[in-house]
Amino acid sequence: MALPPDMPPPPDQPPHDVRLIKWLVLVLTSVMILGVIVIIGLLVTRLGMAPAPLALPDSISLPADSTAQAITLAPDWVLVLTQQNEVLLFDRATGALRHQIALPED
Repeated sequence: MALPPDMPPPPDQPPHDVRLIKWLVLVLTSVMILGVIVIIGLLVTRLGMAPAPLALPDSISLPADSTAQAITLAPDWVLVLTQQNEVLLFDRATGALRHQIALPED
C-alpha cells in the first residue's frame, strides 16, 4: 500500500509526550496493583486473628422469679436486664451480685 504523496512517513518512535504518558500509566498501574496486594494481605492477616476469649464466671444465679431479657458484658462486670424491669450487676470474675436496680415502670 503506497502512501499519498502529501503524507509524511510515520515516525520510528512516538513523540516524547506520548512516551511520558505511557510511562506514567505504567507506574500508576504498578502502584495500584501493589496497593491492592497489600490491602488483601492486611485483610487476610487481620481477619485471621482470633479474638481474645471472654473470661466469664462459671454461673450467675438470678434472683427468684427473674428471667433474663438482655445481657451486657464489660471488662469487670456482667449486666443482666430482667423481664421484671430490674438491672442486675454481677462481678465478672466471681459471678457475685454487686447491685440490683429496679427500673421505673412506663
